[in-house]
Order: sequence, then C-alpha cells, then structure tokens
Amino acid sequence: MTEPALAEPRAYILGGNASTLAFVSSLIPENRQIAAWLVPIAWTPIGVAIGENWQKVSIAADNVPGWADQTFSPDDERSFVTSLRDLEMLLRIGWNAPAPTELTEAAIVNPEDIPEDVLDGIAHPPEVLTQCAICRRTCVRDHFVWNERRMCAWDYHATVFGKRGPWRNEPYEARYFETLPKAKYVAGGLLEDVGVDAILAIDGLDDALSQSLIVTAMAGDPGAHLAVRTEGGYTLLRERAVPPPGEAT
Repeated sequence: MTEPALAEPRAYILGGNASTLAFVSSLIPENRQIAAWLVPIAWTPIGVAIGENWQKVSIAADNVPGWADQTFSPDDERSFVTSLRDLEMLLRIGWNAPAPTELTEAAIVNPEDIPEDVLDGIAHPPEVLTQCAICRRTCVRDHFVWNERRMCAWDYHATVFGKRGPWRNEPYEARYFETLPKAKYVAGGLLEDVGVDAILAIDGLDDALSQSLIVTAMAGDPGAHLAVRTEGGYTLLRERAVPPPGEAT
C-alpha cells in the first residue's frame, strides 16, 4: 500500500516578536506588493500560544527583507528574523504556494530558523488571544479572568495572589467555594514574585472530597490561605510570613 504524499510546505516564516509571527506563501508580486500573514502569538509561563485570527498585510515587493528587519527589531528581546539570504533566493525564483489554512510545522518551509519555544507553540492547537486588561500584553483570552477582567498570567498572579487578594485566616465555609478565584493554572515561578507557596495541589478528585481536603489543610496549618480553582481541580496557597526586622530570610 502506497503511503499518502506529505503536504508540501506552504509558509515561509519571515520573523516574529513578543506578539506576532509573520509568514508569506507567495513571493510573486501583485501590483508591486507581496502579501504576508501576521499571526498573533502570546508568550505565557507554560509556553507560546498561537492565535486563531490572522491578519493579511501588503509589503512592497522590493523591500520584503527590509520590512522584516524593521518590523522585528532587535530592541524586542523576543524578536527574531529568519534567513534573509534564503528569502532573497526565494524572491529571485518567484516561489509560490497556496496559503495554508492552519499553521503547523509540516506547513513551514523553514522550521529550523524558528526559536524552539515558538515551534513548540505551533505544535499545539491555536487559541483565542486578547490583550491583558492591565499591561496590554498579548495573552490567552480565558486563561485568567478576575472581576470580569482578562489578564495575563503575570498580572493575575500579582493581583489575585498579592497582598490585596482574597486571603483567609480561617477555613472556608461551604458557600465560599462558589466564589473562589479561577485560573487555567498556577505558575510556581510567579508565586515567588508575590511571596506565596503552593501547599496543596488537587487534580481529578471528587469536588466534595477536594473541598474537604482544603478545609482540613487550612484548619491544621496556621497562616493566611487562598484556594484557587484550576483546570483540573484546586490549588491551595499559603502566604509567607514576613520575618521580623533583622532576621535572615
């Protein structure tokens, strides 16, 4: 039995930065313009997310390398530009392919030019992206929402798990579980920034049992606590005690 032929690569990546990935599928000019696609991306604590909604833009046919170099400025630490030498060769031969309907590694002409974390993001299904309500960073739309405000992971952790968050010094009563903060996940590295420890992580257990474990842990562990509903269950956080002045941390 003959194996089906692999799909021919149809997207040449020009470059990317903290919020955008650009590619072309045809380097044959139309009205002295080359069409490029801008794909939104979000850098998160668990990796890069690729957005669903692409934007089509036109680039002057005689300035595609210059456009890429200027658009993805080295001033952005996430910025990268792929091989302009290869791009110029493709321009000379008038490379042309149908635009892909989705961006996958198999559809990319030059995956070796792409940072590994971006390539990892391309391997996952696309997400709906938005801008953080606080810092305007591109983020996944519904991963972190607090008081109807969509946030990036960094601002959510700082706001909800910071000093002004809904901390409790007593175990939760049953009714409080209805109003717990909800988050896609809790990022351990970001907890360090706000002086918080994750002391209990529950995944895949019955809801009543999970809540009982949280109440028991809070009752037996002095200090301020905060429970969070995550995608798979709950995480219980504890606020670190501030050491007395002059005492080593």
